[in-house]
Amino acid sequence: MTNDEDTGTVQPTMRLLRGGVVWTGQGDDSVAQAIALRGDRIAWVGADADADSFVDEADEVIDLAGRLVTPGIVDAHNHVRLGTGSDAVQLAGATTLADVRSAIGGWLHENPDAAWVHGEGFDYAALPAARHPRAEDLDGAGGGRPVMLLDYSVHAAVLNRPALEAFGIGAGSGDVPWGTVERDADGQPTGYVADFAVKGIEDAGQKALQEVSPAYSLNAQYGRVVAGLQMAAKYGITTVVEPQNAIDDLALFERARAEAAAPTRVVAALFHPVGTSEATIDAFEVARDRYADDWLKVVPVKLYIDDIVEPHTAAMFEPYANRPDTRGRTYYDPDEFADVVTELDRRGFPCFVHATGDRGISTALDAFAAARSRNGGRAAGRDIRHQIVHVECTDERDLNRFAELDVVACMQPRHCAPEIVQQWRENVGEQRWRFAWPMRSLADSGATLAFSSDWNVAEMDPLVGLYTALTRADLDGERSWVPEERVDLETALRAYTWGSAYSVYAEADRGDLRVGSYADLAVFSADLFALEPAELLEAQVDFTMVGGQIVHQAV
Repeated sequence: MTNDEDTGTVQPTMRLLRGGVVWTGQGDDSVAQAIALRGDRIAWVGADADADSFVDEADEVIDLAGRLVTPGIVDAHNHVRLGTGSDAVQLAGATTLADVRSAIGGWLHENPDAAWVHGEGFDYAALPAARHPRAEDLDGAGGGRPVMLLDYSVHAAVLNRPALEAFGIGAGSGDVPWGTVERDADGQPTGYVADFAVKGIEDAGQKALQEVSPAYSLNAQYGRVVAGLQMAAKYGITTVVEPQNAIDDLALFERARAEAAAPTRVVAALFHPVGTSEATIDAFEVARDRYADDWLKVVPVKLYIDDIVEPHTAAMFEPYANRPDTRGRTYYDPDEFADVVTELDRRGFPCFVHATGDRGISTALDAFAAARSRNGGRAAGRDIRHQIVHVECTDERDLNRFAELDVVACMQPRHCAPEIVQQWRENVGEQRWRFAWPMRSLADSGATLAFSSDWNVAEMDPLVGLYTALTRADLDGERSWVPEERVDLETALRAYTWGSAYSVYAEADRGDLRVGSYADLAVFSADLFALEPAELLEAQVDFTMVGGQIVHQAV
């Protein structure tokens, strides 16, 4: 801020960024060379030759030196509350059980006083056969401590024997509030606990975990929230959509904001597990009214219609290729799900529906169609923007329905990389690969794409997502899977910015760069449009601005 000596008033800070490539995200007129920011808003966008008129009044002039400016990334699905870090063993790249044990041993060497071992990113490829992990797979790991590993999707956990004992899981116990306990033919727990993403992240599950595991204490959760939001700023993310929260969890974000520890904006989705009461939905409405500004806002309601492909629990029309005895499952009967969605739609809540299998995706689309039929859609003056999250295995007959029903496809490009989907491909079978993560087909159909990281399931860095969207390849560029569904850089960037902003009703003031919008932007180290796809992985965000303030600057 500056003081006006004539009037004594405080004037907003004026910054001028010039001499670069400014991608505004506005179609044919999407490229400029300079941008002026006044306070927390964009004051002007245009040619560098016209920027001289702003130099005298600018408090700061930043030479872009050919770098690219884009709207701030709106990460449409980012689990910052789950977090990650040194308090957990990182298992990415552990492709054998020996690798898993080695990673645990290395972490314990650095953390010898740890009472528990928590791990993240367990890969089913580490198993010697196509099966679920078991407690005995972890025998000898942990040095007698309880060990709890989350799989890479965060949809399941594997516990060793001490962890089973700590949680009171035995032959005569039932399921735990945070998951479904798998049992062998004799009724003994195997150590595998499914449905963690459905049960473990909701209120009752979190409270049960807090009672036993230090990793789920409120202070630990708060630390992960702060670290996650700061990491987001590092990657040019200016709005995080946190996709699954109980009402009580919102206090963590409120605290981060009050302590000036939240450098990015947050849009929170409230979680609606099976059996959610009408009273809870009433409470959702109260929370929506309370958290309603542009720094912390409640918008969608998160539901699951199915689970995931890797443990054969996503809902498929036809049996799994390597498990012909199952087609997966839906959490609701289709008619019941349509009723649930219709009621949320009637109350003005957009639904954020996890669906990965072709039958799950189709069931969600059917529910949206039912809600529109009963409550009315755009033609009736109702703007309810429902989303399907993941959209992994899609039936060709459903591709056009996204655009027809105004349903946003919230997708995570990195999830379809060849090195990640090995087990997925084996489970689904080659005959269903063609419309796996059908980004190009959906974009061509007119559907709105909203891209995201799904961190901590995958890397938060949007450059990794952009690279994968452009190549459908692994990070070494050796393979490209279903290349027909690649998209170009402009399409991918728009999905990471305007599309994601649109998905949460924020496109009026963010998602593109135009006069009057928030000064939320990312400055990349190079002009991404001038790079080969592989070179995207060598770029970085040099600085990030939220509301005109620099919240991250690379050293």
